[in-house]
Amino acid sequence: MSGFRVPRRIVTGHDRNGASVVVSDGPVPVTQELLEDGVAFHEIWVTDSAPAVIGAGQEDPTAGALTVPPPARGTRIRINEFLPGHLDDKGLQSPVHRTESIDYGIVLEGEITLILDATAVTASAGDVVIQRGTDHAWANRTDRVARVAFVLVGGEYGQDALDVLPESARDGLMRRGPRD
Repeated sequence: MSGFRVPRRIVTGHDRNGASVVVSDGPVPVTQELLEDGVAFHEIWVTDSAPAVIGAGQEDPTAGALTVPPPARGTRIRINEFLPGHLDDKGLQSPVHRTESIDYGIVLEGEITLILDATAVTASAGDVVIQRGTDHAWANRTDRVARVAFVLVGGEYGQDALDVLPESARDGLMRRGPRD
């Protein structure tokens, strides 16, 4: 057993008469476990536009390859689990990465450390991290699982951020999955 707990997802929709119904109820259909890193990604839902298109049926926007950033004008919600004991020689559990998005990280269980260029901060259950397009990494430095719900909102750097970021910052954006 991997130690990961796949979340249950309940999705609502409409029947042919317009009545509110549950169109699916069960484990999230897309999970990627990176056992050597002690990290799992559980995709909950994705939108690809704002305003988001609200469908009636059983369409599942999480089907397909797992990518880290949300669509350019969309959102992504996932739950990540970080097992203890999987730090690399730099004390990190994820690679340092940057996405052009606003990410709300809501700690559900345990503690997770956010590592930035010049600082690190530990967040506990109930804390919320608002990650705004910065280079960052994550590390579970405890002996318990850390579960974090991430809501990612597609973004675009403002001119004030572009004025202070190195030229190479946008070239180094993570655009695909956790291993790409």
